[in-house]
Amino acid sequence: MAIFFRMFVPTMKPTYAAAAVITFMTAWNNFLWPKVILVNPDYQTMPMLISNFTGGYVVDYGALMLAVLITSLPTIIIFFVLQRSFVAGFTGVVK
Repeated sequence: MAIFFRMFVPTMKPTYAAAAVITFMTAWNNFLWPKVILVNPDYQTMPMLISNFTGGYVVDYGALMLAVLITSLPTIIIFFVLQRSFVAGFTGVVK
């Protein structure tokens, strides 16, 4: 077990970082599954709240773009924190 943590885990860090970024983005942007299982509107996810901005005949594009910006900030922050490992994880796959 010690060999695994000393040898394989350090070499797999870029792959773990790339998988973490992709998994976070997938979970954060999920729309259909929360739409199916959530019955209380107080627990809506951010993409579900953004879809509520586009109701009726008039769309307030300023509020919609602000909501999209606020929704995308956590994904952008996670990507920039793990950017070097993310790119190294994908270049390691190509080798």
